[in-house]
Amino acid sequence: MIRSLIQYADDAGRGVAALDAQGDAHQLVGVSSIRDLALDAIEGRKTLLERANALRGSRISLQGVRLLAPIDHPDPAHLLISGTGLTHLGSAEGRDKMHKAAAAGHATDSMRMFLMGEEGGKPGDGQEGVQPEWFYKGDGSILVSPDAPLAMPHFAGDGGEEPEIAGIYLNGPDGTPFRLGFSLGNEFSDHVTERVNYLWLAHSKLRQAALGPELLLGDLPTDVRGVSRILRDGETLWERPFLSGEANMSHSIHNLEHHHFKYAQFRRPGDVHVHFFGTATLSFTDKVQTKVGDLFEVAADCFSLPVRNPLVRAADQGIARVKPL
Repeated sequence: MIRSLIQYADDAGRGVAALDAQGDAHQLVGVSSIRDLALDAIEGRKTLLERANALRGSRISLQGVRLLAPIDHPDPAHLLISGTGLTHLGSAEGRDKMHKAAAAGHATDSMRMFLMGEEGGKPGDGQEGVQPEWFYKGDGSILVSPDAPLAMPHFAGDGGEEPEIAGIYLNGPDGTPFRLGFSLGNEFSDHVTERVNYLWLAHSKLRQAALGPELLLGDLPTDVRGVSRILRDGETLWERPFLSGEANMSHSIHNLEHHHFKYAQFRRPGDVHVHFFGTATLSFTDKVQTKVGDLFEVAADCFSLPVRNPLVRAADQGIARVKPL
């Protein structure tokens, strides 16, 4: 049974392969991108799984090929990367502190948003739940492939990991959003900048993002168990388990999707969307200071392959100057 799809490149060009639960890979005949496969499935009114099964060819080895991000677009401007925050249940102690602060009348906007999600983030069928925090990260030009460096800008306060699940979407010819599947990712943010002032959250999110190589087909398991770690000089500097899936979230996936795609500009035909669903596990909260050369690694039980990315700092581009015309 096909569990996930991957995109890869080798000397012969690009290809797509299907992975089963054991991690065995089979090439899909005549397919060079998951986006093309999805467009074919939409046109033929088939699922991605049905099209992948119909095109499954010979077994291939993933050794010696370069794994790519599981989605891209020929024009990166037509791939939008965004996310939601305060969507995952933290520790019982953390939630208790939030409730106590709210009851005392001292809740911050973040606490209030979290509590709103706890109360109204999982609406019944046909009902609209409370909208989550939403942020923009960039277009397809900021998407980093597995194993490629994550570059924090020269002006960044830090570069910090955020282990998350992302939904991958493609808008059909009539603008209908189709969920292609889910990917493991490192949303990657600047938590030092965010800490200075919460109104700088938008700035802190304008960073690269990495996706693991797999597009998980079907529904996301309700209980996802993963591990996020940072390695420095080959040794584990920090490691924590993380949880995702609706059993560990204050919002349902459907509610997060509704509040993203309710905006008409996000339903433009042919556009691809990568939407991060949030996390509750960060090394920054444990006072870890990342350094250039650190290696981020995120793995989860419903994915065969992890996402690994070394941290680098981009060169100083100087002051951005605008020329009058």
